Amino acid sequence: MNYCRYLFFCCCFLLVALQGQAQELDAFSYETYYHHGDTLRYRLLTPANYDVHKKYPLIVFLHGAGERGYDNNAQLLHGGTMFLRDSLRTRYPAFVLVPQCPSGSSWAPMNFKRDSTGKIISADFPLDTPAPPATAELNVLLDSLLGTGKIDTKRVYIGGLSMGGMGTFYMITQRPGLFAAAFAICGAGNVAEAGRFARKVPVWIFHGDADGVVPVEGSRVYDAKLKSLRAEYKYTEYPGVGHNSWDNVFVEPDLFRWLFSHKKK
Repeated sequence: MNYCRYLFFCCCFLLVALQGQAQELDAFSYETYYHHGDTLRYRLLTPANYDVHKKYPLIVFLHGAGERGYDNNAQLLHGGTMFLRDSLRTRYPAFVLVPQCPSGSSWAPMNFKRDSTGKIISADFPLDTPAPPATAELNVLLDSLLGTGKIDTKRVYIGGLSMGGMGTFYMITQRPGLFAAAFAICGAGNVAEAGRFARKVPVWIFHGDADGVVPVEGSRVYDAKLKSLRAEYKYTEYPGVGHNSWDNVFVEPDLFRWLFSHKKK
Protein backbone atom coordinates (compact mmCIF):
# COMPACT_ATOMS: atom_id res chain seq x y z
CA MET A 1 0.00 0.00 0.00
CA ASN A 2 2.81 2.40 0.89
CA TYR A 3 4.57 1.53 -2.36
CA CYS A 4 1.41 2.25 -4.37
CA ARG A 5 1.01 5.59 -2.60
CA TYR A 6 4.65 6.42 -3.31
CA LEU A 7 4.22 5.48 -6.97
CA PHE A 8 1.08 7.62 -7.18
CA PHE A 9 2.86 10.68 -5.80
CA CYS A 10 5.82 10.13 -8.15
CA CYS A 11 3.47 10.02 -11.13
CA CYS A 12 1.71 13.17 -9.96
CA PHE A 13 5.04 14.94 -9.50
CA LEU A 14 6.16 13.92 -12.99
CA LEU A 15 2.87 15.09 -14.50
CA VAL A 16 3.14 18.47 -12.79
CA ALA A 17 6.76 18.83 -13.94
CA LEU A 18 5.82 18.03 -17.55
CA GLN A 19 2.91 20.45 -17.46
CA GLY A 20 5.18 23.14 -16.04
CA GLN A 21 7.72 22.58 -18.80
CA ALA A 22 4.98 22.71 -21.44
CA GLN A 23 3.74 26.01 -20.02
CA GLU A 24 7.27 27.41 -20.10
CA LEU A 25 7.71 26.36 -23.72
CA ASP A 26 4.49 28.16 -24.60
CA ALA A 27 6.61 31.31 -24.45
CA PHE A 28 7.63 30.19 -27.96
CA SER A 29 4.79 31.22 -30.25
CA TYR A 30 3.40 28.67 -32.72
CA GLU A 31 4.07 29.79 -36.28
CA THR A 32 3.62 28.39 -39.79
CA TYR A 33 5.24 29.66 -42.96
CA TYR A 34 3.75 28.90 -46.38
CA HIS A 35 5.67 29.41 -49.60
CA HIS A 36 4.88 28.02 -53.06
CA GLY A 37 2.82 25.18 -51.64
CA ASP A 38 5.38 24.13 -49.02
CA THR A 39 4.92 24.48 -45.27
CA LEU A 40 7.49 25.08 -42.57
CA ARG A 41 6.35 24.90 -38.95
CA TYR A 42 8.40 26.79 -36.41
CA ARG A 43 8.41 28.23 -32.91
CA LEU A 44 9.54 31.78 -32.22
CA LEU A 45 10.69 33.28 -28.95
CA THR A 46 10.47 37.06 -28.63
CA PRO A 47 13.20 38.92 -26.71
CA ALA A 48 12.53 39.57 -23.05
CA ASN A 49 11.18 43.08 -22.43
CA TYR A 50 10.73 43.46 -26.16
CA ASP A 51 10.93 47.03 -27.45
CA VAL A 52 9.37 47.55 -30.89
CA HIS A 53 11.75 50.44 -31.52
CA LYS A 54 14.85 48.26 -31.23
CA LYS A 55 16.49 45.67 -33.46
CA TYR A 56 17.52 42.37 -31.88
CA PRO A 57 19.85 39.48 -32.70
CA LEU A 58 18.38 36.29 -34.13
CA ILE A 59 19.37 32.76 -33.10
CA VAL A 60 18.36 29.89 -35.38
CA PHE A 61 18.41 26.49 -33.66
CA LEU A 62 18.15 23.24 -35.64
CA HIS A 63 16.97 20.04 -33.93
CA GLY A 64 18.07 16.45 -34.50
CA ALA A 65 16.51 13.61 -36.47
CA GLY A 66 14.46 12.33 -33.54
CA GLU A 67 12.45 15.54 -33.32
CA ARG A 68 11.25 15.59 -36.92
CA GLY A 69 7.52 15.66 -37.54
CA TYR A 70 4.52 17.92 -37.87
CA ASP A 71 3.43 18.67 -34.28
CA ASN A 72 5.47 21.90 -33.99
CA ASN A 73 6.47 20.81 -30.48
CA ALA A 74 9.11 18.10 -30.64
CA GLN A 75 11.83 20.44 -31.88
CA LEU A 76 11.92 22.09 -28.44
CA LEU A 77 12.65 18.82 -26.63
CA HIS A 78 16.39 19.44 -26.47
CA GLY A 79 17.42 23.02 -25.85
CA GLY A 80 14.03 24.68 -25.64
CA THR A 81 14.24 25.43 -21.93
CA MET A 82 17.84 26.63 -22.29
CA PHE A 83 16.69 29.68 -24.20
CA LEU A 84 14.12 30.44 -21.49
CA ARG A 85 16.59 30.88 -18.63
CA ASP A 86 16.00 34.26 -17.04
CA SER A 87 19.71 34.98 -16.83
CA LEU A 88 20.19 34.18 -20.52
CA ARG A 89 17.18 36.13 -21.78
CA THR A 90 18.04 39.16 -19.69
CA ARG A 91 21.71 39.26 -20.61
CA TYR A 92 21.30 38.29 -24.26
CA PRO A 93 17.85 39.39 -25.48
CA ALA A 94 17.20 37.93 -28.92
CA PHE A 95 14.66 36.34 -31.18
CA VAL A 96 15.02 32.54 -31.16
CA LEU A 97 13.74 30.66 -34.21
CA VAL A 98 13.31 26.89 -33.90
CA PRO A 99 11.92 25.32 -37.10
CA GLN A 100 10.70 21.73 -37.36
CA CYS A 101 11.96 19.49 -40.14
CA PRO A 102 9.24 17.17 -41.53
CA SER A 103 9.49 13.41 -41.07
CA GLY A 104 11.73 11.71 -43.60
CA SER A 105 13.59 14.89 -44.50
CA SER A 106 16.80 16.53 -43.24
CA TRP A 107 18.47 19.92 -42.86
CA ALA A 108 21.23 19.14 -45.33
CA PRO A 109 21.73 16.85 -48.34
CA MET A 110 23.49 13.77 -46.97
CA ASN A 111 24.29 10.18 -47.85
CA PHE A 112 25.40 7.68 -45.21
CA LYS A 113 27.16 4.34 -45.41
CA ARG A 114 26.54 2.11 -42.40
CA ASP A 115 28.01 -1.14 -41.11
CA SER A 116 26.01 -4.24 -40.22
CA THR A 117 25.10 -2.76 -36.81
CA GLY A 118 23.75 0.43 -38.35
CA LYS A 119 26.68 2.58 -37.24
CA ILE A 120 27.72 5.30 -39.68
CA ILE A 121 31.15 4.53 -41.15
CA SER A 122 31.24 7.22 -43.86
CA ALA A 123 29.13 10.12 -45.02
CA ASP A 124 28.82 12.41 -47.99
CA PHE A 125 27.39 15.94 -47.83
CA PRO A 126 27.00 17.16 -51.42
CA LEU A 127 26.69 20.90 -52.02
CA ASP A 128 25.81 20.71 -55.70
CA THR A 129 22.31 19.35 -55.12
CA PRO A 130 19.19 21.35 -54.19
CA ALA A 131 18.65 22.06 -50.51
CA PRO A 132 16.04 19.85 -48.81
CA PRO A 133 12.58 21.47 -48.91
CA ALA A 134 12.62 22.36 -45.20
CA THR A 135 15.97 24.13 -45.54
CA ALA A 136 14.88 25.90 -48.70
CA GLU A 137 11.81 27.12 -46.81
CA LEU A 138 13.98 28.15 -43.86
CA ASN A 139 16.15 30.27 -46.13
CA VAL A 140 13.13 32.08 -47.55
CA LEU A 141 11.72 32.56 -44.05
CA LEU A 142 15.03 33.99 -42.85
CA ASP A 143 15.11 36.47 -45.70
CA SER A 144 11.54 37.44 -44.86
CA LEU A 145 12.33 37.99 -41.18
CA LEU A 146 15.44 39.98 -42.00
CA GLY A 147 13.29 42.24 -44.15
CA THR A 148 10.97 43.17 -41.28
CA GLY A 149 13.46 45.60 -39.77
CA LYS A 150 13.15 43.86 -36.39
CA ILE A 151 16.39 41.86 -36.71
CA ASP A 152 19.92 43.14 -36.32
CA THR A 153 21.27 41.69 -39.56
CA LYS A 154 24.84 41.88 -38.24
CA ARG A 155 23.98 39.55 -35.36
CA VAL A 156 22.36 36.44 -36.84
CA TYR A 157 23.55 33.20 -35.24
CA ILE A 158 22.88 29.52 -35.91
CA GLY A 159 23.40 26.30 -34.00
CA GLY A 160 22.11 22.77 -33.90
CA LEU A 161 22.58 19.24 -32.65
CA SER A 162 23.15 15.95 -34.47
CA MET A 163 21.24 16.31 -37.76
CA GLY A 164 20.91 19.96 -36.79
CA GLY A 165 24.68 20.17 -36.34
CA MET A 166 24.99 18.90 -39.90
CA GLY A 167 22.45 21.52 -40.95
CA THR A 168 24.50 24.17 -39.17
CA PHE A 169 27.63 23.29 -41.14
CA TYR A 170 25.56 23.22 -44.33
CA MET A 171 24.00 26.62 -43.71
CA ILE A 172 27.23 28.43 -42.86
CA THR A 173 28.92 26.80 -45.85
CA GLN A 174 26.16 27.93 -48.19
CA ARG A 175 25.49 31.34 -46.63
CA PRO A 176 28.68 32.52 -44.90
CA GLY A 177 27.72 36.14 -45.46
CA LEU A 178 24.63 35.83 -43.27
CA PHE A 179 25.81 34.38 -39.98
CA ALA A 180 27.94 36.18 -37.39
CA ALA A 181 28.83 32.95 -35.52
CA ALA A 182 27.67 29.34 -35.16
CA PHE A 183 27.83 26.32 -32.88
CA ALA A 184 27.57 22.71 -34.05
CA ILE A 185 26.88 19.85 -31.61
CA CYS A 186 27.75 16.25 -32.58
CA GLY A 187 27.45 17.06 -36.26
CA ALA A 188 29.38 16.55 -39.49
CA GLY A 189 29.59 18.11 -42.91
CA ASN A 190 31.46 18.74 -46.13
CA VAL A 191 34.90 19.41 -44.64
CA ALA A 192 36.53 19.87 -48.05
CA GLU A 193 34.45 23.03 -48.50
CA ALA A 194 35.16 24.48 -45.05
CA GLY A 195 37.12 27.25 -46.72
CA ARG A 196 33.81 28.81 -47.75
CA PHE A 197 33.07 29.85 -44.17
CA ALA A 198 36.49 29.71 -42.49
CA ARG A 199 37.65 33.17 -41.34
CA LYS A 200 34.13 34.44 -42.12
CA VAL A 201 31.94 32.60 -39.61
CA PRO A 202 33.50 31.72 -36.24
CA VAL A 203 32.24 28.32 -35.09
CA TRP A 204 32.36 26.42 -31.82
CA ILE A 205 32.28 22.66 -32.40
CA PHE A 206 31.23 20.16 -29.71
CA HIS A 207 31.28 16.36 -29.67
CA GLY A 208 31.42 13.44 -27.24
CA ASP A 209 34.28 11.04 -27.90
CA ALA A 210 32.04 8.03 -27.13
CA ASP A 211 29.31 9.04 -29.61
CA GLY A 212 27.91 5.84 -31.12
CA VAL A 213 25.49 7.58 -33.50
CA VAL A 214 27.48 10.33 -35.20
CA PRO A 215 31.18 9.38 -34.94
CA VAL A 216 33.39 11.98 -33.31
CA GLU A 217 35.62 11.90 -36.40
CA GLY A 218 33.00 14.09 -38.08
CA SER A 219 34.04 16.94 -35.78
CA ARG A 220 37.72 16.04 -35.47
CA VAL A 221 38.26 16.49 -39.19
CA TYR A 222 36.73 19.96 -38.98
CA ASP A 223 39.06 20.72 -36.09
CA ALA A 224 42.09 19.78 -38.21
CA LYS A 225 40.81 21.54 -41.33
CA LEU A 226 39.91 24.80 -39.63
CA LYS A 227 43.23 24.82 -37.81
CA SER A 228 45.03 24.46 -41.14
CA LEU A 229 42.97 27.36 -42.52
CA ARG A 230 43.82 29.51 -39.48
CA ALA A 231 40.13 30.07 -38.91
CA GLU A 232 38.58 31.52 -35.79
CA TYR A 233 36.96 28.55 -34.07
CA LYS A 234 36.79 26.52 -30.87
CA TYR A 235 36.69 22.76 -30.47
CA THR A 236 35.43 20.98 -27.36
CA GLU A 237 35.44 17.20 -27.05
CA TYR A 238 33.84 15.60 -24.00
CA PRO A 239 35.63 12.44 -22.76
CA GLY A 240 33.34 9.46 -22.19
CA VAL A 241 30.25 11.29 -23.43
CA GLY A 242 27.95 9.67 -25.97
CA HIS A 243 25.56 11.14 -28.50
CA ASN A 244 23.79 13.36 -25.98
CA SER A 245 26.70 15.78 -25.76
CA TRP A 246 24.13 18.58 -26.05
CA ASP A 247 23.44 18.09 -22.32
CA ASN A 248 26.99 19.27 -21.65
CA VAL A 249 26.75 22.09 -24.16
CA PHE A 250 23.54 23.47 -22.69
CA VAL A 251 25.35 24.17 -19.42
CA GLU A 252 28.55 25.55 -20.99
CA PRO A 253 28.94 28.82 -19.07
CA ASP A 254 30.76 30.63 -21.88
CA LEU A 255 28.69 29.58 -24.92
CA PHE A 256 26.42 32.59 -25.25
CA ARG A 257 29.03 35.11 -24.17
CA TRP A 258 31.23 33.72 -26.97
CA LEU A 259 28.37 33.62 -29.48
CA PHE A 260 27.19 37.18 -28.87
CA SER A 261 30.72 38.56 -28.86
CA HIS A 262 30.69 38.19 -32.64
CA LYS A 263 29.15 40.66 -35.04
CA LYS A 264 29.30 41.00 -38.80
CA LYS A 265 31.35 43.96 -40.02
